[in-house]
Amino acid sequence: MGKVMVIGCGGVASVAIHKICQNDEVFTELCIASRTVSKCDALKEKLEGSTKTKITTAQVDADDVEALTALIKKEKPEAVLNLALPYQDLTIMDACLAAGAHYIDTANYEPEDTAKFEYKWQWAYREKFEKAGLTALLGSGFDPGVTSVFSAYALKHYFDEINYIDILDCNAGDHGYPFATNFNPEINIREVSAKGSYWEDGHWVETEPMEIKRVYNFPEIGEKDMYLLHHEEIESLALNIPGIKRIRFFMTFGESYLNHLRCLEDVGMTSIEPIMYEGKEIVPLQFLKAVLPDPSSLGPRTKGKTNIGCIFVGKKDGQEKKLYIYNTCDHQECYKEVGSQAVAYTTGVPAMIGAMMVMTGTWQKPGVYNMEEFDPDPFMDALNKWGLPWKISENPELVV
Repeated sequence: MGKVMVIGCGGVASVAIHKICQNDEVFTELCIASRTVSKCDALKEKLEGSTKTKITTAQVDADDVEALTALIKKEKPEAVLNLALPYQDLTIMDACLAAGAHYIDTANYEPEDTAKFEYKWQWAYREKFEKAGLTALLGSGFDPGVTSVFSAYALKHYFDEINYIDILDCNAGDHGYPFATNFNPEINIREVSAKGSYWEDGHWVETEPMEIKRVYNFPEIGEKDMYLLHHEEIESLALNIPGIKRIRFFMTFGESYLNHLRCLEDVGMTSIEPIMYEGKEIVPLQFLKAVLPDPSSLGPRTKGKTNIGCIFVGKKDGQEKKLYIYNTCDHQECYKEVGSQAVAYTTGVPAMIGAMMVMTGTWQKPGVYNMEEFDPDPFMDALNKWGLPWKISENPELVV
C-alpha cells in the first residue's frame, strides 16, 4: 500500500520495525534511518526473508533539518515515524513539512536544557500542517497513546461524561540488575526526578518528586507501590475529554530502584547541568546513561508482566459509573516474538498502529492532533490484532 520511514533504531524502533514487517500488506516499503546506520543494516538483514516489505537503510542526523528534508525527498515515504529522541521532534516535523510527509511520534517535545515536556511547541505547528495538507499524530505510544485511545473509547461507548481519570502504569518485570532503566535512561531519570503534577478543576497542581504514593492491586500482578508523576497525556486529555474534573498519572517503582535513584541524585549524577571534567564539558546524566545497562539488552533477562490502563469515573444516563480498561503484557512472550522486553513492545506496537491509521487514511486530517481526537474503534481493534489485547473491568478498585 505505501512506504514509511522510521527514524531511530533503538529498542522501541526495533519493535515497531518488526511489527511494520509483519504488517506487510499496509507497509510495502520501509526505510530505516538513524545516526548509526550499522544498527539499521543489522535489523534489515535480520528481517529480510521473513517479510514482503522492501527494506532500505540510511544514515541521518535527526538534529539536521536540511539532511532530514533531503532524505525524505529522496526516499519519498508517505509518512515518517519518529522514534528518535523527544528533543528531535521539531526538526523532524520541520523536515516533514518541507518534504511533504505525514508525521507520527510517541513522545512530546522537550528542550534538552530544561527537561520540561509539554505540547505547546508542537501544537504551534497546527496551521503549518493544515496548510500543507499533512497530518501530524502526536504521542502514538502506550502512555501517551493507547491511554488516550482508551479514554476516547470509554467516552464513546460507556459514558456521557468522564469526571475522573487515573492512568496507572505498572511494570512488574525483574531484569536482575541492581539498577537499570527500562527505556532511555536519560528520558526515564529526567521524568522520575522531575516534580509531579496532576490536573484538577481546570488547573495544574504541582507536587514534589515522589511525594504522593499509593498501593494498588493490579490484575494479573498483585499489589505494587505507585507514585504520582507528571505525564504528557494529562495535558491534552484535560482539553479534549468533556466533563473532566481531575486526571492523575501513577507509575510503579520498587524500593531498590528508588534507593539507587536517591543516591545518584544526592551525588549529582542525575543533573542535566554541564560540568567541566579534565578540561572537557560533560553532562552528568549523559555520563550515567553511558555506564548503565542499555535498555535494549534487558530483553533476554527480564521476567514478569506489565499492566497499563485507565480507571474512569463519570456519568451515564444520570448515574455514576466506573470502568477500568487495561492491557497486560508478558516480558518473555515479547522477547520471544520480537527480541525485546515489554516496555519497548508496549510502545513500539502502538507506534506501528498509529502509522497504519495515518497511512491507510483511517486517521487522516490536515493539522496536528492528539490520539483521543480520532475515532478510537479502529485503533482498539488493531491493538487486539497486533499483540496488545485489552480487557475491561466494570467494577474496578478505585485509587483513593
